Amino acid sequence: MRIGVLTSGGDCPGLNAVIRGAVLKGTAVHGQEFLGIRDGWRGLVEGDVYPLTRHDVRGLSKQGGTVLGTSRTNPFDGPNGGPENIRVTMDRLGMDAVIAIGGEGTLAAAKRLTDAGLNIVGVPKTIDNDLDATDYSFGFDTAVEIATEAIDRLRTTGDSHRRCMVVEVMGRHVGWIALHSGMAAGAHAILMPEQPQSIDQIVEWVESANNRGRAPIVVVSEGFTLDTMETAHSEKGLDAFNRPRLGGIADVLAPIIEERTGIETRATVLGHIQRGGVPSAYDRVLATRLGMAAIDSAVAKQWGTMIALRGTELVHVPFQDALGGLKTVPQDRYDEAAILFG
Repeated sequence: MRIGVLTSGGDCPGLNAVIRGAVLKGTAVHGQEFLGIRDGWRGLVEGDVYPLTRHDVRGLSKQGGTVLGTSRTNPFDGPNGGPENIRVTMDRLGMDAVIAIGGEGTLAAAKRLTDAGLNIVGVPKTIDNDLDATDYSFGFDTAVEIATEAIDRLRTTGDSHRRCMVVEVMGRHVGWIALHSGMAAGAHAILMPEQPQSIDQIVEWVESANNRGRAPIVVVSEGFTLDTMETAHSEKGLDAFNRPRLGGIADVLAPIIEERTGIETRATVLGHIQRGGVPSAYDRVLATRLGMAAIDSAVAKQWGTMIALRGTELVHVPFQDALGGLKTVPQDRYDEAAILFG
């Protein structure tokens, strides 16, 4: 069996470990051949591939990013897109199946292609940890560690100048990174998409911390909305899947907080720094296991499924299970954290 491997969507710590796990198990156990597909769906649509051998994946588990490259290409766009054209390309390359590593947009595209008869298995990838079918996704742990360290560093400058620091982390629809990094770093307010808040409440938390002699720390997900906002803040247009590119809500909140409280307030948007660098040990192990399990799916011809983590076990679930709904932060987890606010 010859298997193509692609990484699609935003880059994420642990992608290379998935690739390595798949290639090592596939070659060592099943004698499979692999093709690296460059730049996600674009490479599959255009047939831009190269042989991917055991030698090529040496030491990859500790490297950040993806050696295959990635993009947000929609495989249904363009003259070479669509399942029929892709099938012709796969036949020409002798490619029997594809392992697609990506998030919601990638898996949605994979489902449509599988429904059209292509042989695809998936590995979930989302820093936001928002796929409902899996307990945790690789990259999340690393992103939380990076965000926590950044907040710790910002606290020292906040303490020195008695400033309020507003720190924006990733989280389009859910607040898992904000929740975990905010709790770990001792934030005085955590703002997330699941919990719209009034500016009055945010100001109350900031003033409460300031009155106790603390430099207030506010952690906010990029998808957070004030209760007066209809949609998340976006000034960067749309991506290839017609989703708004988010970012900048911290820059909106900081001047309002300063005006309302009189406390000097600075905003920091962590942005892509959360995606960079080497993956944590947890993410390396999880990603490696996912890549190896994807080979089991291909051998069993479980097309249209992805690997999910349930507890400590890996299971095979239909793409639809991952796309049916977002894994949002439950109310009890937010209430637990809110005890620490102010």
